[in-house]
Amino acid sequence: MKTFLALYVAGVALIWALAGAEPGQGAGSLPWMLRHQAMYLTGLWAFSLMSLIMVLATRPAWLERAFGGLDKMYRTHKWAGILAISFAALHWLVEMSDDVIKALWGRAGRLPKEHGDGILEALRDMAEELGEWAIYALLAMLVLTLWKRFPFHLWRYLHKAMPVLYLALVIHAAFLAPVAYWSQPVGWMLAVMAAAGSVAALMSLLGRIGERRRHVGTVESVSTPAAGVTEVVCQLGDWPGHRAGQFVFLNFDRFEGPHPFTIASADAGDGRLRFEIKALGDYTETLARRVQAGQPVTVEGPYGCFDHRRARSGARQIWVAAGVGVTPFLAWLESMQGTPQTAAAADLYYCVHNRDTDPFVSRVTALCANLPAVRLTVISTDREAPLSAERMKVSGAADVWFCGPKAFGAALREGLGRWRVRFHQEAFEMR
Repeated sequence: MKTFLALYVAGVALIWALAGAEPGQGAGSLPWMLRHQAMYLTGLWAFSLMSLIMVLATRPAWLERAFGGLDKMYRTHKWAGILAISFAALHWLVEMSDDVIKALWGRAGRLPKEHGDGILEALRDMAEELGEWAIYALLAMLVLTLWKRFPFHLWRYLHKAMPVLYLALVIHAAFLAPVAYWSQPVGWMLAVMAAAGSVAALMSLLGRIGERRRHVGTVESVSTPAAGVTEVVCQLGDWPGHRAGQFVFLNFDRFEGPHPFTIASADAGDGRLRFEIKALGDYTETLARRVQAGQPVTVEGPYGCFDHRRARSGARQIWVAAGVGVTPFLAWLESMQGTPQTAAAADLYYCVHNRDTDPFVSRVTALCANLPAVRLTVISTDREAPLSAERMKVSGAADVWFCGPKAFGAALREGLGRWRVRFHQEAFEMR
């Protein structure tokens, strides 16, 4: 993600650097010229990143492999948004710096503004106002996004304003970009980005995102196998199938909207999906009371690339599940039951607080009993030390597949840093 965003920003800067000088630009003094070009560069960065987040927000499945899964795509979306708003704020600060330059160096050498006829000038003024107010709204949106205590369902509705703000920025960029840009690569880049972002914005406003991957079904059963865990089984009539380890967006309540959950069952071709949902917030804590058997459900997906078959040839496979993070591994183990002789060789560490009360230990044990290539170790932290990198005894190349608490995953990743390990972990942070 970091490499991609760095290359993306650098690529935009390179195309900007290739742009020819505007008429009269050479007549300006250095402070005014620096301000002039800084405004264009920061504006290009902000707009190009905003265009990227609009495209990624459409959940383009054809890009999943390139990004390593929709979860990674959304993480890129999030950080691209933070960068975009940061550059937009910097763009605004540069625009406001004219008084500072006048106070320190005077008006001499100020570059002339582009002017058109009365109508064009009025449109340019309108575009400038739209851009300024859009920046204020984006800053407010960033604060609410980073403030995790702000209710998700309210944030979701506020986030629906993003396409409108983006279209305002399209108008801002189209009318305030130098006329000379439109005959150069930088202008062509702007046009392509504006077109792609505008299509994505209209898809969002019309509710078309994920439309082709939506499937309507019913809730077959709801149960609570353990305190704080809700098991939901859904029946879909037109389910296209899924790979073990993938996730979907479940929508039980139109007001609350869709939430991502991993499918905890292998695909049996009957459209039946099982989910094990941990109470981790206001929505999931009340799910067992709010969802009832027989009610309709909309499932969008499947998405995700959490698939052990993507491991490197010859690399040792290590699977680490913690708590309800066992869900993708349940699907993996179920999918291997029909052909146990071809099951991948792996060390599965299932970390629980108490193995005697955990609702999934018996199921995992039974599934692994039929898979001799999968070596199961249950770690019960009420009576033994938590799993560490040293306990895994890694030597040589290894692919580690982890699903569990973020802090636990970060600690394992850091501990495994000294070995030739590829660490696979889904990042369920859609906000």
